[in-house]
Amino acid sequence: MAKRKAGAMSRVAPQRRRKATKAVTVNAPRQSSRTNDPEKVKRNILDVATKEFSAKGLSGARIDEIAARTHTSKRMVYYYFGGKEGLYVAVLEDAYSKIRAIETQLDLDHLEPEAALRRLVGFTYDYEGSNQDFISLVMNENIHKGKYLAQSKKIRTLNVPAIAAVRRIYERGCAGKVFRTGLDPIEIHWAISALCFFNVSNRHTFSLIFDRDMTSAKSVRERRENVIEQIVRFVKR
Repeated sequence: MAKRKAGAMSRVAPQRRRKATKAVTVNAPRQSSRTNDPEKVKRNILDVATKEFSAKGLSGARIDEIAARTHTSKRMVYYYFGGKEGLYVAVLEDAYSKIRAIETQLDLDHLEPEAALRRLVGFTYDYEGSNQDFISLVMNENIHKGKYLAQSKKIRTLNVPAIAAVRRIYERGCAGKVFRTGLDPIEIHWAISALCFFNVSNRHTFSLIFDRDMTSAKSVRERRENVIEQIVRFVKR
């Protein structure tokens, strides 16, 4: 009788071991699916963190909330970005990288100087008007007086192509006697940024104070043409 029981148990044990092995095999891909593509995980964290920081600022944003919305862990966020401030700097770098990457695709060097300038200004106006998160991040960082951008190792190199593009347009315009001489390309870039940025950053308060809807499609369209014309007239001879 004891031998029969032992034989039955020996037959059951391998079956249990096989079932346990199958369970581990099925569950393993689910455990590793989030970490098989670290770049995708980082991209997701950056996208969610951009919304969080632009809406609440650095002080109001919460890593726990970002982790929950990315279906990852707080530990994972810290692993990739080193902490809340590190993530915030990465978000700023990513925001500037996006606009600069698109600027390089505008093919400005193949246009006449005035046409190139008009395209650049129009693009900046449209991009900033469609990317409130970018405006909010820049406004928030100005509250911090650029403290966190100063920690970035790549932010200055990111903006070099933007000034180089303006410089090439301006120098070609001066050589062709279309633009007046004596202007600084950084000041031209400043003027473009100022008009396009203010269009988004102050449109609600401006609408309220002057009782005019600055957000209507007609107003946005007309102001776009005005901004382009102002910059062109500033630069032209």
